[in-house]
Amino acid sequence: MTFKPLGKRVLLERIEEPTTTATGIIIPDNAKEKPLSGIVKAISAKVEEKGLVSVGDKVVFAKYAGTELTIEGKAYLVMNTDDILGVL
Repeated sequence: MTFKPLGKRVLLERIEEPTTTATGIIIPDNAKEKPLSGIVKAISAKVEEKGLVSVGDKVVFAKYAGTELTIEGKAYLVMNTDDILGVL
């Protein structure tokens, strides 16, 4: 199944943060926050026209942005391009 975002939206896959700190301390699952960066997997036609982001870009987004979506057992986020803070 493929997903094509509409309007000014993109489909993102979150990038998991490391489970240890730089000093080697292991962060337990209940203390972790959701990652605030992801890889763009699909974009709408409007976003493609404007050239704001493209498929494969690594982006940083707002903390409570997007709607979680599961496609074929994998978790994704669908969000408006206004919630994307920048491209890494």
